Amino acid sequence: MANQGTKPDIFELNNGRMQVKITNYGCTITSLSVPDKDGKLADVVLGFDTVEPYLQGAAPFFGCIVGRVANRIKDGKFNLNGVEYSLPINNPPNSLHGGHKGFDKQVWEVTEHRDGETPSITFKYHSRDGEEGYPGDLSVTATYTLASSTTLRLDMEAVPQDKATPVSLAQHTYWNLAGHNSGTVLDHLIQIWANHYTPVDQNTIPTGELAPVKGTPFDFTKEKRIGLDVNEVGLGYDHNYVLDCGEEKMSLKHAARLRNPSSKRVLNLWSNAPGMQFYTGNYVNGVIGKGGAIYGKHSGLCLETQGFPNAINQPNFPSVVVQPGEKYLHTMLFEFSVE
Repeated sequence: MANQGTKPDIFELNNGRMQVKITNYGCTITSLSVPDKDGKLADVVLGFDTVEPYLQGAAPFFGCIVGRVANRIKDGKFNLNGVEYSLPINNPPNSLHGGHKGFDKQVWEVTEHRDGETPSITFKYHSRDGEEGYPGDLSVTATYTLASSTTLRLDMEAVPQDKATPVSLAQHTYWNLAGHNSGTVLDHLIQIWANHYTPVDQNTIPTGELAPVKGTPFDFTKEKRIGLDVNEVGLGYDHNYVLDCGEEKMSLKHAARLRNPSSKRVLNLWSNAPGMQFYTGNYVNGVIGKGGAIYGKHSGLCLETQGFPNAINQPNFPSVVVQPGEKYLHTMLFEFSVE
């Protein structure tokens, strides 16, 4: 075990129906293949064939786990227990996805890799006190499991050792259910179980308001084609939805249902997080991905369940602070089907 996880590698989970490839560099899903209506497999996530482009920074957060705090923190500053903390401004004027070298740019240790009917892999990372400006040592684990024939489960845990710290991890896969190399996702249909979203200012920081989606282009309470109103929201969707109306199972809320009419693939996402960033790949521009595919704007979409952006500076948002002796737990269930 000792030498595992010291270098970036790609690992596979396969149950005969579904195949997932994940690298320990950033806990990144590089490939995920599921059947369409005819049983034909296609890889439905944007990414690269080898680890090198990820190491070189070619990925706009393709497939990785982002942290210590996902999304944006206003001006890269926050106060906690009377201390002001300053974070790297890597998305001016804000700090984004954990800073210059967040969890997505770290090599995690592989602590367990199981085959069989429900194959799984567990990654571990120790984040030091002061790393990217954040307080306290933090032990993080992420376990990906093929929980059933076409279900991927992700369990993320984080335990602060000695100091309170904000923690909000997100899984940043870009999905295209027609296949990663099939063009834009604007013809996908999505339903999001959110009656509210968090409007943002000109620097993409939430104003603190929880606004109703009803009567706005942000309303996905009923299934809607993504491209229908996408031009009414600036460059595209890049907004946090308040997951406040989904049914529950296994303590997880129904967050979203994504459907591709051509392949008939469906993705149902369940999570225990309070929010979900719906992002339509607005900044992807000419990235050369797997098999030479060229990914452009809207080539994939992200469904990042998370704590609300800038929650550390917004007292009315659900707290993302985890105390020593507490455990941060974030579970996501990706259920694939065809219809």
